[in-house]
Amino acid sequence: MNALAVDPEAQSLGGPSPEALEAIQQRVLWLSTAMIHHANRVRPNPSGLKVGGHQASCASMVSIMTALWFEHLRAGDRVSVKPHASPVLHSINYLLGELDESYMTALREFGGLQSYPSRAKDPDPVDYSTGSVGIGATAPIWGAMARRYVNTIGGGAGTGRQYSLVGDAELDEGAVWEAILDPGIVDLGEVVWIVDLNRQSLDRVVPNIAARRLEKMFDAAGWQVITVKFGQLLETLFARPGGAELRDRILDMPNPEYQRLLRCDADELRARLPGTGNGSTEITQLIAGIDNPTLTAAIRNLGGHDLAALSAAYRQIDDTRPTIIFAYTIKGYGLPIQGHPQNHSSLLSVDEYAQLASELGMDPHSPWERFDVGTAPGRVCAMVAERLRRDPISTARPVTIPSDFGRTPKSTATTQSALGRVLLDLTRAAPDAAKRVVTVSPDVSSTTNLAGWVNKVGVWSSAERHNWFADDAETILHWREKPTGQHMELGIAETNLVGLIGELGATWSRWGQPLLPIGVLYDPFVERALEPWSYGIYAGGQSILVGTPSGVTLAAEGGAHQSIKTPSIGLEQPGCVSYEPAFSIDVEWTLLACLSRLGRPDGSSAYLRLSTRPVDQTLAAVPSDPAARERRRRQVVAGGYPLVRHDDAEVTIAAMGAMMTEALAAAARLTHTGVPADVLCITSPGLLFRAIQARRGRGTGETWILDQLFPSDRATPLLTVLDGHPHTLAFLSGINRVRHTALGVSRFGQVGSLDDVYRYHGIDSDSIVRAALDLL
Repeated sequence: MNALAVDPEAQSLGGPSPEALEAIQQRVLWLSTAMIHHANRVRPNPSGLKVGGHQASCASMVSIMTALWFEHLRAGDRVSVKPHASPVLHSINYLLGELDESYMTALREFGGLQSYPSRAKDPDPVDYSTGSVGIGATAPIWGAMARRYVNTIGGGAGTGRQYSLVGDAELDEGAVWEAILDPGIVDLGEVVWIVDLNRQSLDRVVPNIAARRLEKMFDAAGWQVITVKFGQLLETLFARPGGAELRDRILDMPNPEYQRLLRCDADELRARLPGTGNGSTEITQLIAGIDNPTLTAAIRNLGGHDLAALSAAYRQIDDTRPTIIFAYTIKGYGLPIQGHPQNHSSLLSVDEYAQLASELGMDPHSPWERFDVGTAPGRVCAMVAERLRRDPISTARPVTIPSDFGRTPKSTATTQSALGRVLLDLTRAAPDAAKRVVTVSPDVSSTTNLAGWVNKVGVWSSAERHNWFADDAETILHWREKPTGQHMELGIAETNLVGLIGELGATWSRWGQPLLPIGVLYDPFVERALEPWSYGIYAGGQSILVGTPSGVTLAAEGGAHQSIKTPSIGLEQPGCVSYEPAFSIDVEWTLLACLSRLGRPDGSSAYLRLSTRPVDQTLAAVPSDPAARERRRRQVVAGGYPLVRHDDAEVTIAAMGAMMTEALAAAARLTHTGVPADVLCITSPGLLFRAIQARRGRGTGETWILDQLFPSDRATPLLTVLDGHPHTLAFLSGINRVRHTALGVSRFGQVGSLDDVYRYHGIDSDSIVRAALDLL
């Protein structure tokens, strides 16, 4: 890294001069364009595959980001940069001495700069990983809530604004509006969105961007709305005779017509701009007195490219409510491709690149020049680098979590109900750890058995609110909202939930304050939340997602609410350990193990799939001997355990979750008919698959669990069964290469009783017995 010298005199002079800012803006435009040019037209590309990059999308953001970084940003602020503007972010970091020159030639190269901003993979400061439309935009909202939560439980997270730099087309994403409409967001005055309103999407000029409607929608949601529409040159023209007519003409014309004017020379502008409606004569007279360079500059003089106008807008932010700034821009501003309807992914030609270098006074063959520290722009860069410097984050000591509470459930219970009991037990057994647990749900706290936990720890709110039902004797769930509450409840929007737990799960790396976030939602809706949750894991957020109730065991709710694919999702999700416990004790052991993996550099997220199926807990046959109990616990956490063993077993039934009752009943019937059947309880297919890969030298995993579950000397034909897609467990037959039948659910369900639904899908005990006999 290149350290930048700080000029004390420059710091004492206040803000940067307009000339210095303009020079920095032009250099940022050049560097971001040159990075993409080098990646596509200079760096060798033996495969011939498209490298990509977005020079036009970067250009429209240069002014917005220059004004923000070099005048207004502070060290405590955090910024989410729209995905296609990542080269602009890297160029700014480069000018501030936060990125080595070697990376300027490594955009989209293995080991180099990522295609889109990445907290986990980029070498320079990146506050939020972006790249999936809508997720990066909303992440600072959840980051604001996470920061406030950390500060209420112990402090250390500091303060600062949370900026989102958003493309206007990104406002089409439903996740954006799910977040904006959540009632808790209106209290987050540190949230600021800046919309790059360039009126273009990937394929076209958007015919009706409806900016005024968007302004009204944000205003209705309680946001401060600021619009930066025109720059100083246009505002000056508007003040002249005919200026009012010119302003109305520009405001009233369709977006595609305005974009076409950007491609016109001065003579064409004089013919096209006045139009044919009212005021055309006045406009013609006005522009007749303007020289050609001024006229072509004026039509491009939108507020999103006027540093002074942008700075004035940033100074209007009042911090009492969320703010959105609509900055009118031109896609590709300052480049030969500006305003072209298909410029989204287009690249400057070699000649156009040379032309740009000439216009900006740069050397196309030596493009990575920083400002000399003796120049005004160099002094500004040094001053800003010092202002934005953050203290290193100390790695927090992992939270100590017990592994076993020492109790053995005996009654009939569901794995879903065990969730709430484990959380309450944690408050008694490990209160320091329990203080870092924060649960999040989308209006399903009571139906997912969190009521007891919520009653004990309260609901988090930025301010204490009166509970009007506190004296109602019939109220079971007590909704006490206070800043020290440990449960957060959002509206019915799973995307919001996983966005929040992702940011709560990143506080260990942001501020050295680990939290233990648990998101609880109905298992059929895990797929709806999967993509943003997966992106949160990619960005370094460690959390636990609990899907409950699950499967066709949720018989009375019908096929639309019976999850089929989620066991496979848990098996395949990177950065995640998945469990489907069969008994309450399994929930305790797996949940505690998952909590112990959170908030640490080597940690991981987890997904638990729970059920409303009442199960006789004595069937778990938990060993009473302490050493044998610990052995069972380790097996549960590693992926599974043997539940029934016979010396002369002829078949093995490997079952998971709610299917254990049917599997044990079928095994007893088979044994009674002279076909001894072993029974294995599988808790984590994903961990078993990792173990198989590790045994083959293709990864890391606990291979010992395979020897205890599937010893080669006990190899028998294998029958697998689960309340989910049968292929989830099908790979187990390859351990000992035995004959295999896979039972499960592979079609949409039916409403009905548990027996009817199980029989319909062929996972009832009769079906298991028949399948085992057929296998033999």
